[in-house]
Amino acid sequence: MDTEGEGTFSQLLKHYKSTVADLLSDPLLSDLPHDVTLEELKANLALEFGQSMTVNVIRDDGKVLPIIISPDALVFEFKKAIERYVQLKMDRENNQTSINWKHVWKSYWLVYGGQKLKEDHKKLKDYNISNHGEVTFIKRSRETC
Repeated sequence: MDTEGEGTFSQLLKHYKSTVADLLSDPLLSDLPHDVTLEELKANLALEFGQSMTVNVIRDDGKVLPIIISPDALVFEFKKAIERYVQLKMDRENNQTSINWKHVWKSYWLVYGGQKLKEDHKKLKDYNISNHGEVTFIKRSRETC
């Protein structure tokens, strides 16, 4: 049984998917996944218009996570962007592993140019992080921070 509200929702969803497909046919956005989120779309558009930058986060295993973020973002926001990127990637790969991010941030430093990004409320640009900069995960020692 299809109510009027469900029919309207189905029509809106169909229109949304059609609009996203049209957007993804644009050469600037053609490298985005077919199930792109609104957040990813906004981030990529901001990047194309010079309002954001890509910071490459290098994991312990050498894998690179390209994180799109505003240069005015705080370290805390950068960490959240990393979390969202990893979770979305895992969801797309049907990986059901759960990550304890609190544990990750207590166990690893993010390091740029030899500087530990210790202060969550400092801006990335305060650490001189720029477009295509490389930030590395470094295991924390057992010493006090």
